[in-house]
Amino acid sequence: MIESVTMENIYTVLKSSLDEANLGKLMTLENEKLHRFVAYAIATCRPESVFICSDAPGNIDYIRKLSIEQGEETPLAIAGHTVHFDGYKDQARDKEHTKYLLPEGMDLGSNINVIDKETGEKEIRTLLTNIMKGKVMIVRFLSLGPTQSDFSISCCQITDSAYVAHSESLLYRPGYEQFKKIGASTDFFRILHSAGELDERKISKNINKRRVYIDLEEELVYSVNTQYAGNTVGLKKLSLRLAIRKAARESWLAEHMFVLGVNGPGRRVTYLTGAYPSMCGKTSTAMLPGEYILGDDLAYLRKRAGKVYGANAESGIFGIIQDISEKGDPVIYKALTTPREVIFSNILVSDGVPYWLGDGREHPERGINHSGEWFEGKKDEGGNVIPLAHKNARYTISQTELQNCDPNLDNPDGVPISGIIYGGRDSDISVPCEEAFNWNHGVITKGASIESETTAATLDREGVLSFNPMSNLDFLSMPIGQYIKMHLDFAKYLDMTPVIFAVNYFQRENGEYLTGMHDKHVWVKWMELRIHGEVDAISTPTGLIPVYDDLKRLFKEVLNQEYSRESYIRQFRCRVPENLAKIERIAALYREVEETPPVLFEILDQQKKRLQEARKKYGDRISPFDY
Repeated sequence: MIESVTMENIYTVLKSSLDEANLGKLMTLENEKLHRFVAYAIATCRPESVFICSDAPGNIDYIRKLSIEQGEETPLAIAGHTVHFDGYKDQARDKEHTKYLLPEGMDLGSNINVIDKETGEKEIRTLLTNIMKGKVMIVRFLSLGPTQSDFSISCCQITDSAYVAHSESLLYRPGYEQFKKIGASTDFFRILHSAGELDERKISKNINKRRVYIDLEEELVYSVNTQYAGNTVGLKKLSLRLAIRKAARESWLAEHMFVLGVNGPGRRVTYLTGAYPSMCGKTSTAMLPGEYILGDDLAYLRKRAGKVYGANAESGIFGIIQDISEKGDPVIYKALTTPREVIFSNILVSDGVPYWLGDGREHPERGINHSGEWFEGKKDEGGNVIPLAHKNARYTISQTELQNCDPNLDNPDGVPISGIIYGGRDSDISVPCEEAFNWNHGVITKGASIESETTAATLDREGVLSFNPMSNLDFLSMPIGQYIKMHLDFAKYLDMTPVIFAVNYFQRENGEYLTGMHDKHVWVKWMELRIHGEVDAISTPTGLIPVYDDLKRLFKEVLNQEYSRESYIRQFRCRVPENLAKIERIAALYREVEETPPVLFEILDQQKKRLQEARKKYGDRISPFDY
């Protein structure tokens, strides 16, 4: 579609559509593929003007001001804070209408949403035609991963939303200078987005025509008639899909993971990554007080000299704001309530003050939110009570604004990764913290077997136990079987293999949570010590769990709390029937997956036999002291 634009037409379009300053900025980047992309976008979308954004501070400031002038953001009472509202029905990733443009001969597996490439291109071209009339087209150059490193992926995003472009200023490293250095290379991602026609509140009107189409061959994303950042900020989960394929070709991993630096004895810092589905404690783990946050969402992992190194693909945070409070999340709460650049989305605003669900404050009875004028008890057209803020309301902030931002955030070498954590949300299967026996056991039983209750981060039902391998199912751009094999193979030729752990912060009995909000800090400190061989562990049928005396000491050191034997037994007892049932579910799912590595079934069967043997000796509920 884009490739059909001739060279002669490219420069005719560019010269007739850009003023001298913007044409000069674009032509400084001597890249035919880039010029063709921009020319196609102009010729198809027909904007009133085009702004080429360089890395210069004045260029970034122009976008920030434009978003306010156009009404996409509104300043709040605290300096630097603004609020953006997405439409009432545009509040999360649109799984139904996010599809891969599938060319003839390509197969991504039965679980992945696709559309015939020719059909999809025709539809998206129709939707994009003249869609930017009367608007400013913004062309952004950004980098996934630290610039000028083997983690770097150059990206060009075109959008008519100043809010989207402003968000990218906070979330990603500037990439205009890097584009100069890649010259004529064709190795970069492209994203073309339009919010479409806007209503009087400056939100997308034609949600019924919302489409997000991904072309894996061309490493290209189209997004139209939507404003929610998960559908529009192309460098986020949309580019993750492209990066997963790129990583497969180049033998590295692009993952839905945080990167955390944990302080150990003797001023040691140990880096762990972690993959959790939305609202399972991922961000709060990444931001543990007193530790270092290197990234909260997307990580690239590469092998170098026999070790694994990781980097944050991003440099900012687009985080779920629900339940962030001064007591529960002091680091991020302070950043969100003091002067600095922050974009809030889909929260409640009253007298210039933002409020959100679970913030621990008394709330006003009236204000403005994603539904418009809001009051306590307001209902939507379906008769549903509209809460003061959306469950998937967000904040966008540069990571450097956090007091515990890791100093290696932009280190081109990344950081050495010593451990990987897989988290989920279940009430009666998994223990709070567990170490895998080895890499393959961890990949299969901790990563590839994640089941978790669905949340408000997707346009789907909430509270349903959902299969989500590596917390990456929604973003896979290759068959699941190939993806699992890629993880198993990643450990080959490593001299130091990261230790794999699993966590579950959501155990319940009789409706009561068995672990406290801050207990995760203890589990992470235990992992740091285990990686260095400084604490023992108990071998159970499903993995290695902490020794009671170590946890008792750590609860006192980390949280200044007592930790009882009763709590330890309730939390770390093995629930045999539930674990056996899970193995049956997971095995049944993978029997339907083509190219599932045979070792997956072998490892699940071994775990099943260990559980059955333990059941014969100890029963259905096994205390950690029984072993």
